[in-house]
Amino acid sequence: MKTSIDLPNVLPVFPLPGALLLPRSPMPLHIFEPRYLQMVEDCMKTPERLIVMVQPRGGLAGNRLNAIGCAGRLTAFSETADGRYMITLTGVSRCRVGDEIDGFVPYRRAHVDWSGFDRDLGSPEHDAGLDRPAILSVLRRYFIDEDLNVDWDSLAAAEDEMLINSVSVLCPFGPEDKQALLEAPSLSTRRETLITLMEFALRGGNDEEMM
Repeated sequence: MKTSIDLPNVLPVFPLPGALLLPRSPMPLHIFEPRYLQMVEDCMKTPERLIVMVQPRGGLAGNRLNAIGCAGRLTAFSETADGRYMITLTGVSRCRVGDEIDGFVPYRRAHVDWSGFDRDLGSPEHDAGLDRPAILSVLRRYFIDEDLNVDWDSLAAAEDEMLINSVSVLCPFGPEDKQALLEAPSLSTRRETLITLMEFALRGGNDEEMM
């Protein structure tokens, strides 16, 4: 098992509003901007093949980054006829994004700190307090309300972490809500946050009320 000592302390950073990468979960990405095409090419030359996904504050126009992101390993790659890349990142561990590094590459790089996230590098988490019938009931109501399609048989059969993380990624929450799910200190806390967000949306609440 890898530890934080084995991981680099400088990594490329991919700011993407609303994108949620979680440990041990996959994220497909369509890469077409020249700076990110180069980022992927450079990433593939490294032994770790890691990229940090992080929410920019203020959307795409925001230059500041949230303090916590998640590093993912590039685990799948294909190229289209017109030069775009289709990749998959698989979450490795959350990290704290520190000072950015000036350099001669067009994409952003930053110091990262892995301390406090040792749990991410271990085995999949279990949620002792998970009430499957209850959460699946909320999920059905929320997915119907949002007109989302899902493979219910696969979802119902999924292990605790796969169930909670997959739904956290799939639900169309705003960047602030996605960040809250990312920063949840445990799987049970993420599940509680997820249910709160879905129930709030079902009641027709808005972001100002949530704040």
